[in-house]
Amino acid sequence: MLEIKKYAAIDIGSNAVRLLIANIVLIPDEKPKFKKSSLIRVPIRLGADTFNTGSISKTNIDRMLETMKAFRLLMNVHNVEKYKACATSAMRNASNGESLIHKIHKEAGIDIEIIDGKKEAEIIASTDLSQLIEGHKSYLYVDVGGGSTEFTVFSKKKVVASKSFKLGTVRLLNKEIDNKPTWSEIRSWIETHTADLRKVVLIGSGGNINKIFKMSGQSVDKPLTYIFMKANYHFLKKMSYEERISELGLNPDRADVIIPATKIYLSAMKWSGAKKIYVPKIGLSDGIIKSLYNETL
Repeated sequence: MLEIKKYAAIDIGSNAVRLLIANIVLIPDEKPKFKKSSLIRVPIRLGADTFNTGSISKTNIDRMLETMKAFRLLMNVHNVEKYKACATSAMRNASNGESLIHKIHKEAGIDIEIIDGKKEAEIIASTDLSQLIEGHKSYLYVDVGGGSTEFTVFSKKKVVASKSFKLGTVRLLNKEIDNKPTWSEIRSWIETHTADLRKVVLIGSGGNINKIFKMSGQSVDKPLTYIFMKANYHFLKKMSYEERISELGLNPDRADVIIPATKIYLSAMKWSGAKKIYVPKIGLSDGIIKSLYNETL
């Protein structure tokens, strides 16, 4: 007999906050089917506060509280039976991150777990990522966020190495932060862990690469090439912030971060020797839903 469960995931990132509500369709003798029911994205740039001043501003505290109250109401009307909320780099590094979590728990009734980069990478890996990986190929998985970027090397369907670096799109927008040492560290890490691998292929994750892929008009199962990514990077850089909004239709909170995000993907491709990047629509929210379901088994 068919059974449908409804789970929710809240992803509190450095550039935006997301609520994903998903239906899990259970049919006897078949694998569970995960269907997105609703996805709400609120552009609260917590990272702009944390990476500049070390704490979350009063304005964004108020916005977070109102957003979490709205998410609680949405989960109620959707009859969500189980949820998990995870906060990443910005909340983790904010001096008042813990106090905000307590405030949200008290006023919105939502429990939030602050996770580190390693835990974030593990949650994302619980998605359908393994189904994309062919046994005879080597891959570098790159998940670019606002405050950090997660890198995972796969070879022969096994994880060779995985690491999170404090380099993200919102951090790169902050000119006062010296990111050169981190860039050097990332380059060294990628070159070291891909040196003995042949024909590495990138797998890209994150809102910016999803947007780039959508704008490319490429077929869902086809990759983007290094040549395309490089040309697209220079094309975006030539446009002003206003032009990227008015002519390309980018959201204001996407129009600036899309350039540093592209730079991270391009650099990863260059240092690993990858000529192609695949863009499956997977992320932390999807991983949270899968993790929630697996824990119930």
